[in-house]
Amino acid sequence: MKKKATTEKIEITELDQYLFGQGVHYDIYKKLGAHPAKRGRKTGIYFAVWAPDAKGVSVIGDFNQWDTEANPMKKLGPMGIYEAFIPEAKLGDLYKYYIIGANGEELYKADPYANAAELRPGTASRVTNIADYTWKDETWMKNRPQFDEKVQPMAIYEVHPGSWKKHPLTEEDEDGFYNYREFAHELAKYVKEMGYTHVELMGIAEHPFDGSWGYQVTGYYAPTSRYGTPQDFKYMVDYLHRQKIGVILDWVPAHFPKDAHGLANFDGYAVYEHADPRQGEHPDWGTKIYNYGRPEVKNFLIANALFWVEECHVDGLRVDAVASMLYLDYGKRDGEWVANKYGENKNLEAIEFFKHLNTVVLGRNHGTVMIAEESTAWPMVTGKAEEDGLGFSLKWNMGWMNDFLEYMKQDPYFRKYNHNKMTFSMTYAYSEKYILVISHDEVVHLKCSMVNKMPGYLDDKFKNLKAAYAFMTGHPGKKLLFMGQDFGQLQEWSEKRELDWFLLGEKNHQDLQSFVRDLLKIYRKYPALYAMDTNPEGFEWINANDGDRSIFSFVRKSPTKRNNLLFVCNFTPMERPDYRVGVPRKKQYKLIMDENGLLDKPKVYQAEKKECDNRPFSMAHPLPPYGVAVFLY
Repeated sequence: MKKKATTEKIEITELDQYLFGQGVHYDIYKKLGAHPAKRGRKTGIYFAVWAPDAKGVSVIGDFNQWDTEANPMKKLGPMGIYEAFIPEAKLGDLYKYYIIGANGEELYKADPYANAAELRPGTASRVTNIADYTWKDETWMKNRPQFDEKVQPMAIYEVHPGSWKKHPLTEEDEDGFYNYREFAHELAKYVKEMGYTHVELMGIAEHPFDGSWGYQVTGYYAPTSRYGTPQDFKYMVDYLHRQKIGVILDWVPAHFPKDAHGLANFDGYAVYEHADPRQGEHPDWGTKIYNYGRPEVKNFLIANALFWVEECHVDGLRVDAVASMLYLDYGKRDGEWVANKYGENKNLEAIEFFKHLNTVVLGRNHGTVMIAEESTAWPMVTGKAEEDGLGFSLKWNMGWMNDFLEYMKQDPYFRKYNHNKMTFSMTYAYSEKYILVISHDEVVHLKCSMVNKMPGYLDDKFKNLKAAYAFMTGHPGKKLLFMGQDFGQLQEWSEKRELDWFLLGEKNHQDLQSFVRDLLKIYRKYPALYAMDTNPEGFEWINANDGDRSIFSFVRKSPTKRNNLLFVCNFTPMERPDYRVGVPRKKQYKLIMDENGLLDKPKVYQAEKKECDNRPFSMAHPLPPYGVAVFLY
């Protein structure tokens, strides 16, 4: 699939304006923004911006010495799109829009549709040609429509590119960031070695403040310049695809910051946000809320999702803070929000936006995924839009994550009083299509890294964590693990420094990393662990009630009924030499993995006719402290 740079006549027609006004101009980003173009024999840059309440707009930049009078823009019609063709402008130039606002104020705004931006602390947009890249991932893109997340494995490695690895800091390079291209090679090598199927990248869309981790976006159509150019970004996606690794991006349609150069009060009035602060502001976050009822705003966001998926070949978006969009009173006190027309707290416009978004993105791009970070019991988040669901492919299982971590943080003596925290998730496991997540949010803000959440001395912490990851692997749902947690990062994550890779010189960290690698290996190898994630017939408790010993045993079944897996996890430091587990049938059971990892030679057990766990057949398997046993049958 090749796409090369072209320079053609670009203009915004009456049809473009009509479709944009209806909220259905899905490739509007090819018209709005800054694009190489021709006018007669002249080549230059075509600029177009939507500023419906502006009294006037001009383009300022390197090409006119930032002169506000040099290049006034022409208003095309009543909806307020302005355009200008500037022969003197060229690729690489910095620019902004100089806007005379509704009340005569002077505003200097970055381009909402820009494909590149100046490196922070600069805030200008940069002229680029987003189409100037030749793709080499034809095989991946040809096969992508066949991907079905419901029945295929997804083990996602969540990564913040700026702090995964860094170059040594120097006076010339105060950040130490890897370029997208070198990051792609290093990341692919690690991901393949470990066995993850996908990466989820944080902080790709342009944002002014590193400490926001990319969740305060000012450039929705621009890969951040911290790590290189848009072409470098495309190379990264391209290379990961050629290494058979899927790419998911974090995407933030819930809110945007108030930075002067950004979307807030874009033309002196509320363009992208609600004018009423009760509808247009998050008091806790200090950010603006999109006006999802305005067609042009919906168009901006839906076209942006399509831009990443279709123009940049990204395989899915993880939609941030969905709950904050669904509830009008999210994070607000009485008097700080406005009820809908039925007097309820549901955001009807956001609900309609999600249905529209997911139907279009997934309908046009089979094999991609839309993932909701949604933390409440809102029904049918992954239900079909035509059946009044929101239409997402998958949902983060925040309930499981909270219960799981609360259990794991307990001293083993007290776990017997919290046994149901590990079993409760199975009462709702099939109400949505879930991803089990241990994300960046769980290892910051004094929450401790995963290994330091665990109780006991250091050796016990690592044993606890191995048992936890084994349980997570066996539990229905796709998987996500944040970087550093697979080798036992001791410090909490900080965007300011790289992971503590030097820890891999120590045995505990090596062993944990090897154990996670083995878990990922069996996860990908055996369909029992992923093919029936959404089917209740794919899971069966052997014993969900062994609270006194804090042992869990369950079965994962494959669609073919062959190569099923039996999991046993001991969450105390007590050795159980007399442990016996009930089994589904009088068969042979091969122990393929224990708390030390995959066995070189599986140990074969023959089920006996001895009642255990309310089953007629069982087998004896001594469990060591924090023991793990995975049997194949």
